[in-house]
Formats: sequence, C-alpha cells, structure tokens
Amino acid sequence: MDGATTTCGNCRSPMPSELRFCRNCGFRLGEGPAEYTETVRFQNAPPGTLPGNSAANFPPGFSGGPMYVPPGGALRKGRRRRLSGMSWIFICLIVFFVAGGAFTAIIKPIRDNIHVQFPQMAARSYAGVNDFSTTEGGVTFDTVEAPGSPADKAGLVGGDVITTVDGQPVHSDDEIMEILRRTPIGKTVDVVYLRDGETKITKLTTISKAELDHLNREFRDRPEGWGRFGYDNDQSERVEIPGTKMYGVRLDEISASLPADMAGIKQGDIVIEFDGIPIRTPEELTSRVHRAKPYGTIDVVVMRGAEKLTIPVKMGKQN
Repeated sequence: MDGATTTCGNCRSPMPSELRFCRNCGFRLGEGPAEYTETVRFQNAPPGTLPGNSAANFPPGFSGGPMYVPPGGALRKGRRRRLSGMSWIFICLIVFFVAGGAFTAIIKPIRDNIHVQFPQMAARSYAGVNDFSTTEGGVTFDTVEAPGSPADKAGLVGGDVITTVDGQPVHSDDEIMEILRRTPIGKTVDVVYLRDGETKITKLTTISKAELDHLNREFRDRPEGWGRFGYDNDQSERVEIPGTKMYGVRLDEISASLPADMAGIKQGDIVIEFDGIPIRTPEELTSRVHRAKPYGTIDVVVMRGAEKLTIPVKMGKQN
C-alpha cells in the first residue's frame, strides 16, 4: 500500500497515516478505542494484505471487498426495533374484538337454549290482598292491601275464606295463585267465599302489579295522613264470639288519653265492625284504622260481654 505509514499506539501495528483508526484493533487515534458499527470497505485490496483478519482470502471478483471485523468477535448487531405504544394499543383492540366475537359465538347458543328451557314467565294478575294461606274449606288472607284494590272493591275483608274463583274450586294457596297466573289482567271473575259461616258471592276484576303498587303508593303518601285509634297492635287477638260463627278482634290494651280511650272503648272489648266494615282479623283492623280520615268521626261496633255497643270515635292522626 502506497503512502506514509505510522504505528498504532494501542497494538503497535503499522497503518497508513491518513486513517483515523487502526484496522487491526479499532483504536481511534487521539480518542481511544472506537465504538463503531459501520462496515469499513477497502476497495480492490489484494488478498493477504489486510492486517489482523487479513488471512481471509476472498474470491476473485468479490465486489464489496473485505469487511473489517474488530478483534474479539463479530460486528455489533443493530438494536432490535420495538413496537410503539400505539401499535400495542392497536394489537390489543384487535385481540379484544376477536375474543369478543368468539365469546358471543359460544354464549349465544347456550343463551338461546336457556331461553327455550326456561321461558320468561308472563305477568300474572293480582287481587289485592296481603297473602293467601290454606285453611279449612279453601284459602284465606289477613287484610285487603289498599283502598281501591280489586278485593276492596269486591267487598272482601281479612278472614274471608275463598272457595271458588271463576268457577274453579280452590283448596290451597298454590291453586289460587295458579288461577291468578292464568287469569288475564283486567278480567272480571266470580268469587265465592265464606264469612261467619255464610256463603257469599262477589265479582272481582284483577289488575297488574304496577297498578297495585300505584294504589299502595297513593295511600301511603296521601296528603291527609293516616288515622289513629289508640290501642297497642301487638296486644290484640282474633277471637270467636261465643254462641256464633263470627270472629272479632279483642283489644287487650288501650292507650290512655287517645281516641279509643276518650270515646269509651274498654280493655277487653271485641271489635266486630269499624266504620261499617266487618272486622275479623287484627291486620284488617289496623288497615281500617290507617284508612280512617284524621279528625273524622267513625262508628266502632264492639262486643262487651254479651252486649253489642256502637261507639262513635273521633279519630286522631298518626305522627
């Protein structure tokens, strides 16, 4: 190779003076060992003339020339290119939608099969009582739920025993619930029932649950409030009137200085009628007391021993 030469300060190999680094050890003149990744080509260099790795003989016609490899190993590989944050978001979205589609494809047949096996239950009709229970001769209930409910309009009261609905005999609470499930909302049916041992018949028009809930809300929130009578609800009991098939509600505790006490109602009196409504259960009495308009006067019929008394009572107001 023509031209002046110098000696590498690191490995002491001869090298052309115009080069910035040693071809043998990679020492950069004046800067120390050079870190570089570029390929150094020496065009038209005859085989056997390169220092260090010059022992490699390249075939004639090799156009690129020899590639310099620093001592101790191959050239450093470039950095592996990493995916950007947006690329990962895009990949996650694709995976999400693919997984969602697969999940839907699996779940839909199962869901359809469940719908086939368990069809949605149709809305049933309601009569407007608190609950039905099986009793001798049919089914009974404790109280009519709200003013204006079907049972209320039909004249039913707690303690009545229903024996037939829409021509179908009723022997248990399950049977009457099944009849209500089959009865269209708004249908008027004949109801046969027993009260005080007598058979009676009335007509009842069923309503939906939404309508019943509306009636209960109206009663609960009515502006005039609820009536107050003045007895302990927990100290009352359903009892049979001796010598009859009639039942009434015995008051075992009367609150002092409240409407019942001030009107002359006594402890042990049996209420059989309240504001013209037959009273046969404690729950029905409580319901009728709440319905009474505050500060209005109503007639209460009681049995005191063998004596039947009608006592006017000026109602108070629930706080």
